Order: sequence, then C-alpha cells, then structure tokens
Amino acid sequence: MDLLSLLKDWWAKRKRPLTTYERGKLAEREAALYLRRRGYQIIAQNLRFKSGEIDLVALKGDLVVFVEVKARSSDEFGTPVEGLLPRQQQRIHKAAEIFLAKRGWSERERRFDLIAIDLDERGKVKRIEHIPDAF
Repeated sequence: MDLLSLLKDWWAKRKRPLTTYERGKLAEREAALYLRRRGYQIIAQNLRFKSGEIDLVALKGDLVVFVEVKARSSDEFGTPVEGLLPRQQQRIHKAAEIFLAKRGWSERERRFDLIAIDLDERGKVKRIEHIPDAF
C-alpha cells in the first residue's frame, strides 16, 4: 500500500470533519495525482510570490499549465468554479509571469486550468472536474 492510500484510509477513519486547511491540502494532492494519471508532469506545488500563489505547475509536452485547485464539501457558498474570483485570477497570472521569468520561460506557451474537487466531510473525493483554459 502506498503513502497516498494510507493517508486516504487514515482520513476516512477520522471522526471529525476536515478543517479548511486539511481539505485544501488533500484536494491539491488529489489534483496532482489526477494530472499525473493523464500524462502531466508536476514541476512545482504551492508556489508563493508577493503578487500571488499558484497551487500546481505542470508540463504537458512543451505547454506550461498553471492549475488552481478549488475544493468544497458543499455548494452552500457556491461551486468551486464560482469561487475563482477575477482578482484571484489576476494574482495567479502575475505569479505565473514571475515563475516563467525566473525559469527563462517567458516565451513558452502557457495555459491556466481549474480543477474543482468535491469532497465529503471526511475528505473522500466525490467528483473531480478539470477545466482546461479556465481563465
């Protein structure tokens, strides 16, 4: 049994609901796994710059894909897709430009994707929706 399976099993046996932080970290791990299974190479996670934060950076061939991960346990406060506000999109774009410049990749083709993950209160994935070129 691999580490991810052990972690999922441990989460499933917990009695209390996940905190927002725990739900976010679990969703990011699930999103990275989802992308790897579809041929993406994850090259960075949880990048923080003054201008913004990037959850995942992946490569698909020569394409650099910046991924925002949104997780929810209910739609009470809107769907994960509705949670990506224009101001946040601008911050991600700025952070992506810094990332690309630092790597000398300013001219590389890029895309901004959204992965929306619905989790139950204990962290079990109910649904994953990948929206390429979301913003």
